[in-house]
Amino acid sequence: MEARVDEAFAAVNRRDFLPARQHPFAHIDQALDIGYGVTNSQPTTVRNMLLLLDPRPGDRVLDVGSGSGWTTALLAHLVGPTGSVIGVERIPELVEASRASLGNRFPAAEVRHAEPGVLGWPEGAPYDRILVSAAADTVPPALLEQLAVGGVLVAPVDGVMTRVALSPEGPVVEQHGRYLFVPLIED
Repeated sequence: MEARVDEAFAAVNRRDFLPARQHPFAHIDQALDIGYGVTNSQPTTVRNMLLLLDPRPGDRVLDVGSGSGWTTALLAHLVGPTGSVIGVERIPELVEASRASLGNRFPAAEVRHAEPGVLGWPEGAPYDRILVSAAADTVPPALLEQLAVGGVLVAPVDGVMTRVALSPEGPVVEQHGRYLFVPLIED
């Protein structure tokens, strides 16, 4: 999996998903402000999340808090032409910027404006993988309902990167270190 993630990082240039003022800093391993009170996550953090998520060719993926669209593009590269990625973002300006950055280069990916009062994108469920790039207080039940049995959700929960694998018997939760993210807006 590490080689596939490294290949995705090589194929999807972070700079293409940043505002022009941040282009000189695209190569730096730190979160970068993209406006509207949100950031483009630190590459090391994104890499760790993708390794925990383990998206595979053909997977259906939900990217919650897609921000600039960079993680959506990385996920699209990882799931390939037989998979699909829906990025969901609540800030209209970022939805438009993401769509422009994705262009026609990532046909497996689309970014949608989050519906008020709805977490995720239920009408596309179930998903094989769900990536959440905003901090939740608990694992969001609304997202677990959108996860297929055998699927994996990765999210920062109460400051700790959390991986939830949904087995037929129920969720199996693992914790993987402390991370700082903007808060998940659930309403």
